[in-house]
Amino acid sequence: MTEQTERSVAEHALTAVPDGTVPVERAPGERAPAAGEAGQAPGFAAAPSTAPPPLTEPRPLGEPRTWPRDFTDRLTAPLPGVRALARIAREGKLRPAEEAMGQIQDLPFAPGPLPPAGPGTVALTWAGHASWVVRIGGLTVLTDPVWSRKILGTPPRVTPVGVRWEDLPPVDAVVISHNHYDHLDAPTLKRLPRTTPLLLPAGLAPWARRRGFTQVTELDWWEAVELPAPEGPVRFDFVPAHHWSKRTLVDTCRTLWGGWLLTAPDGRRVHFAGDTGYGHWFEEIGRRYPGIDLALLPIGAYDPRWMLRPVHTDPEEAVRACQDVGARVLAPMHWSTFLLSGEPPMEPLHRVRAAWAATGRPRDDLWDLPVGASRVLPVP
Repeated sequence: MTEQTERSVAEHALTAVPDGTVPVERAPGERAPAAGEAGQAPGFAAAPSTAPPPLTEPRPLGEPRTWPRDFTDRLTAPLPGVRALARIAREGKLRPAEEAMGQIQDLPFAPGPLPPAGPGTVALTWAGHASWVVRIGGLTVLTDPVWSRKILGTPPRVTPVGVRWEDLPPVDAVVISHNHYDHLDAPTLKRLPRTTPLLLPAGLAPWARRRGFTQVTELDWWEAVELPAPEGPVRFDFVPAHHWSKRTLVDTCRTLWGGWLLTAPDGRRVHFAGDTGYGHWFEEIGRRYPGIDLALLPIGAYDPRWMLRPVHTDPEEAVRACQDVGARVLAPMHWSTFLLSGEPPMEPLHRVRAAWAATGRPRDDLWDLPVGASRVLPVP
């Protein structure tokens, strides 16, 4: 299927939601939650309390892989039924109310130069939505890069891209969380040299190779690769998320979804959650990867909750997820760029600040950055 055909499919308005009528398939060994377990949707499994397993050996870069036909068994909530889609069409609440649109002018936007970053630096710059410029171990890594003004099924972005493309240093790798159009943007990727290493969820390599990319690696959950860097390799682990995948009318859950755990040569760790709802995977990630320094977590696109709770964390859930993974610093994302749901544009920022303050954690450890701003992780 061509990119033109793909982009003709109105995907984003059909975000996955449970309607309570479809049973959940669970992965082998995953139990249903016991009665009364708080914060767990159907299909969530509690993280075991045993010691973490050893990390997997890195897989070869560009390794040819064979995958199942689909990954429906990885869902932790059902996909939408007809009743759910009819309800959202009837209520029409996937955009903020007209009276809230004036808040767009208050969205924080403060672009600045990228900070200097040597091999011992961990720095990040928010380009908007889930797009970050991560400088780690001497490498420049882009997460879910979307430099386009508009994506399929949504109005144009409400804040400009925080980093001009021409101001980027050479890109050493791109990590993709899943194939939704606001996270996998073909026009942006076409700006990159075709030799740029792309690190992808299972099943996405054919999509990338059809577009001429030659350094393509796809991973399953808990698998990893390493990229060479000046002071030792940077490790990239693909970790679970509570989400789904779909790009056309016929490819629901045909490719995997997840987040990424980046580990610098000195051991500092950055968790990029991609797009996710709240659930048990956060505790399991924290158990397997102790000592996470920084968590990049979504705080927007959450209203209405009856529809979006399984796939998008709200601000309070993002703070809780940061605690679950054991991260010291939270950097909110997935808001202030594209208006994908019904909450007022500024509400995610106000709520995440209040939720963070309620924990009593240091205010300086909430990196609620304006689009375009940067921070550098201190050396321990």
